[in-house]
Amino acid sequence: MVQSIGVLGAGQMGNGVAHVFAQYGFQVGLYDVSAEQLDKAQKAIRQNLDRQAKKGIIDPAGIQLVIDRISIAKSLEDFSECDLIIEAVNENESLKFDIFRQLDEAVKKDAILASNTSSISITRIAAVTKRPDKVIGMHFMNPVPVMQLVEVIRGLATSDETFQTIAGLVEKLGKVMAVSQDYPGFIVNRVLMPMINEAIFVLYEGIATPEDIDKGMKLGTNHPMGPLALADLIGLDTVLAIISVLYEGFKDPKFRPCPLLVKMVNAGYLGKKSGRGFYTY
Repeated sequence: MVQSIGVLGAGQMGNGVAHVFAQYGFQVGLYDVSAEQLDKAQKAIRQNLDRQAKKGIIDPAGIQLVIDRISIAKSLEDFSECDLIIEAVNENESLKFDIFRQLDEAVKKDAILASNTSSISITRIAAVTKRPDKVIGMHFMNPVPVMQLVEVIRGLATSDETFQTIAGLVEKLGKVMAVSQDYPGFIVNRVLMPMINEAIFVLYEGIATPEDIDKGMKLGTNHPMGPLALADLIGLDTVLAIISVLYEGFKDPKFRPCPLLVKMVNAGYLGKKSGRGFYTY
């Protein structure tokens, strides 16, 4: 039975995952190598809980209870007795491999190790551990407290027991599960990232302005946000990392990253988080 959760990575995704588990009664440890990022995460969780209270989603009297369920971990050893650890760091395969090797040594033998990766092979991640049957993908959507979907990805060695445990947890969080086989991009990003990349090609080729591209998709196909605004929200470095995983994984030219995307990432124009992407913030 899963009662205590470790979340590794306190960025936008990690703090959202910690928030949701704590909101639903779980004890959560949150770890990041950056003390500054942990401080930002705590403030973001408080702000998001306040926003939920104003909308009537949660009782304002319960905000402090949720916050009190989240503790700051000083090292991976603080996760030693957690039942489930969820990694939520950047889309960097070598970084994830290193983290899973460390987690495998630091936590108890029956703990489940999950990755919030949006594109990287769960089978490859699991293979660096001594417990591949207990490794699984839990891809939450951004922003985690708002979005209903959790994409669950089974690696080649993921056991039925591990899968059923995670499926039960997704339900306890009031979210909906979509199950994907372990291929690059899974479901959501296999479809979404080529669309964003194609929107960037439309801009690159001078066919339309960012405003008109986004207007076309919002008003013409009923998307809540245009693909270029969405790319800025996700982070252009993350978009490039994911489309590159698709390109390398399938060796199919249809996944070739747009040169404009590569140039913008090289320039440090990463979207909202850097203040400049396809739009200025």
